[in-house]
Order: sequence, then structure tokens, then C-alpha cells
Amino acid sequence: MDNYEQVLVALRRVIRATDLHSKRLSKNAGLTAPQLLIMRTIRDLGQVTIGTIADYVSLSQATVTTILDRLEHRGLVYRVRSTADKRKVHAHLTEQGGALLSGAPQPLQEEFILKFQNLQQWEQSMIVAALQRVANMMDADDIDASPVLDVGPINREDGWKGSPGKNSSS
Repeated sequence: MDNYEQVLVALRRVIRATDLHSKRLSKNAGLTAPQLLIMRTIRDLGQVTIGTIADYVSLSQATVTTILDRLEHRGLVYRVRSTADKRKVHAHLTEQGGALLSGAPQPLQEEFILKFQNLQQWEQSMIVAALQRVANMMDADDIDASPVLDVGPINREDGWKGSPGKNSSS
């Protein structure tokens, strides 16, 4: 197999692993990766504003609000306006949301991060440089992306979309 074929096979495996994990997450927990990430952020940070969630998960506030709308509709989260500052709204997990979260699989990127951080610094740098070069070769330099491994349609409701540095998904 030629080197370029090996690269394409490796890329396809990454895409496929991401797709399989997303399907497992959806089947087991009924959540998308961004929904899971937002729920985990609420759990980990406690009483938290939408802006803080957005910053923490690298999504736009509008996207986080849309995702929270869906999670609230399912009875997994609820929002409360701050009594100290009426402009702020805090998100909380419901008991049902906490139970669902405790049984949900770990996000794929967290498993990756643990393994990646165990590599030597020089090896991490080589991987980063090689993947950035591959993205460049695929004319993907200007594609907005988030550090959340998820696949799916790219549209306002179900995909990444946002300003540079912020991404949208539901």
C-alpha cells in the first residue's frame, strides 16, 4: 500500500471511530456529544451561566441556548434567572439529567486526551504538526472546528457553525 493510501485509511479510521462512538452515545444515552459535554460542564461547575458554559465548551452562547432548550424540553436540565443579577440565567441538571449523565459513556475526546498526554512532548508536537499539515492539504484551514469529536450533518440545528473560535452544535 502506498503511503498516501495509508494516510487515507488512517483518516477514515479516525472518522469511523468518531462516528461509531457518536452512534453508541446516541443509542446508550440518547445524547449528542455536545449535549453530553454541556451536561457534564453543568455537573462539574455547578450553578453556571450560559456564557460560562459557552466559554468552557468552545461553543457560541446561541448554540448553548439551543442545546439547553432541547435538554430542558427532555427534562434533563432547568434554568433559573439569577436573583442577584436578572440578566444572568443559571443552568442546572435535573435529577433525571444527573442519572442519565452517570450512565453515559465517556466522550471520545477525553479518552484521546488521556492517551495523548501520556506521549512525550516531542511526539505530541509531531502529531500536531502532521495533522495541521494534513488539514492544510485538504484545504481545511478555514473550517471552523471545536475540540469535540462528533460527526453528523452540518446545519444550524445539528452541526458546527459559529464565529471563529466558537462553534455551534446541538
